[in-house]
Parts: sequence; C-alpha cells; structure tokens
Amino acid sequence: MLKNVIGLMSGTSMDGVDAAYLKTNGIDFIETGMAITLPYSDSFRNELSEVVSKGLYSKNVEYQITNIHADAVKHLIEKNGDSRDFVDLIGFSGHTIFHIPDEKKTLQIGDGAMLSDLTGIDVVCDFRSNDLINGGQGAPLAPVYHQVLATKLKKPVGIINIGGVANITYIGTEDELISFDTGPGNALIDDFIFSRLGYRQDTGGKLALSGKLDKKILESLMDHTYFSLNIPKSLDRNQFALTPTNELSDADGAATLTAFTAESIARSINFLPKTPLLWLVTGGGRHNEAILRELRSRLGKNVKTVEEVGWKGDAIEAQAFAYLAVRSVLGLPLSFPSTTGVRSPVSGGKLFLSP
Repeated sequence: MLKNVIGLMSGTSMDGVDAAYLKTNGIDFIETGMAITLPYSDSFRNELSEVVSKGLYSKNVEYQITNIHADAVKHLIEKNGDSRDFVDLIGFSGHTIFHIPDEKKTLQIGDGAMLSDLTGIDVVCDFRSNDLINGGQGAPLAPVYHQVLATKLKKPVGIINIGGVANITYIGTEDELISFDTGPGNALIDDFIFSRLGYRQDTGGKLALSGKLDKKILESLMDHTYFSLNIPKSLDRNQFALTPTNELSDADGAATLTAFTAESIARSINFLPKTPLLWLVTGGGRHNEAILRELRSRLGKNVKTVEEVGWKGDAIEAQAFAYLAVRSVLGLPLSFPSTTGVRSPVSGGKLFLSP
C-alpha cells in the first residue's frame, strides 16, 4: 500500500530542517514531491552548535528543535495545498549530537511523541538504536533509499553524500550495496571559515579556489587512523581537528581542507570491489565548486551532481527518512552488514501514534 510521507532531516552542517514529501510502498516504488528547507535562526544555530561541540544532551534544545521540525511539517503541508489528513506518516531523524560507534553510543535529539502531538500525524524516529544493539555502526542509513533511487542507472554507481561528514554508497551490478563514512565533508571547512572570518561557510568554494593547497599538511591530515580502518565505518562530526591548518592563510587553509575532503573520498575507492562508472554528488557539498573540482581531478570527469540525473539533492536525505519510516512500520530492514556492519539485516525506529 502506498503511503504519503514527510521526511525530515537536520544535518551535521546545522543550517536548518529539510522537509520532503515522498509517496512510497517502502520497497520498490517511490514518487518524490515538494521539498522545503526551513533555516535555523542564528541564535538557535549557536545554541545547537554549542551542544554539539560539547556532546551533551539539552532538554531545552531538544524542545526547540522539535518545535522547529513541527513548523517545517506545517509549512510543507500548507505550501503543497494539503491538510494534515493527507499525510500518513512522518520520518523524523532528529539531530545528531554525538556519534561514537566504537563505544556503541549515539545520540539524536528530537522528541517523537511531542512531534506527533504537535502535528497530529504518526511519527517514526530513533532509527539508529536497533542497529547499534545488533552490532552495527548506526550509520549511514540512506543507502537502501539510494538503491531504489538508482534503479534505472547503469551499475556500478557511486553516490557521494557531502554533508558535515562525507559518505559513499556503492551499488553494484547485482545490487550489491556497500556504504561507509569516508571522512570530513563540509564540517571542517565550515568551522575553519567561521573561526577565521565569522562566516558560516565558504560559499561556492570561492575562498578555496583562490588559495593554494599545502600538500605536506594534506598528507598529515590523511595520516589519521580512521582512514586505515576497514569498512563499514562511521564518524562523529568532530572527529578531526583544525590544528594542522593553524599557520596557513585563510585562502590556503580553505584550499587544503577542501582537498582533504576530496582526497579522503578518493582514497576510499580502495575499499570498493569495482570503480563506479558514474559518481553522483549530493548534500550541501555539491554546491561547492572547489570540492567538485578537487573530486574531478581525482575521480575523473564522470563526477556529476545528482541534479544531472533528475534527483533533488537538497531533499534526498529527508526523502530517505520518509522511505525508512515506511520500512520501519512494515518491519523491513533499514541497515545491512555491508552498510553499517550490523550482524544481519535489521529494521529499526520507534513509532509514536498521533492523539
């Protein structure tokens, strides 16, 4: 049975809430719909950033973020000209405060029961816990959605998601599914730009494009132990430090960190059974021309943004949690040994029924 679902995503870049419609049976049918982004205010973003930097739970921040997600749902419903009765389910990812898979610890804040009360719609949240309990990393979770998105594409195909952290989904010729975090995405670049200039990001990669890569520092960054770990593997946003770039100029620091993101993605090819025929870039990083340039210099001309195959890059992660919510209700697997390291395919999520 097809369900009309709204998926919600608050990513590690902490810029706002993505909300997206998806009609799906949770298996082999998807029909994408309208999507919006509700930006965080500067004041709330500062509060959220402080909580993430400390890795601590905050009841007040959770209350605020749940209200903001409820507002995103209401805005999307109104913009699409619907009523809440049109929506069968909400997939609510929450916001990751810390993720330490080696210690079987992960925390996503967001109150599913409260969101259900505020919207009057059933909510599925807490997608990661069951995976961790069963031996998995708890992330990445989008690969099973990437797989259905890529049904008509020639395989093997690689999907590069560049949010705060970057990850790869590899879909092979026999629908082989592999996924793992490759290293930093936008987070280090964003933190560097904010610490130096007070801006939230290197918009379009303009500063990096004006700078010069420091190859020695890049190699020191690539010496991090994470890159020698076997897959599946996943990262916390704050796992890498800016310290090696302290002596670089603003432009050279941005250029070097941008190259770090691309180099860590490129070296991840060593973990894949075959080189993808096509690389598709999604997430906020696809708007950064410096990142795309660095990726193409390492992976070749077959690096494209997801818009070039008709996908909506700003909505994919929200759509993924809509898809996962339906799979959760049906008891279908969300994660697999080859995507999170879980012992066997498992479902997950917690369902909160509306009043």
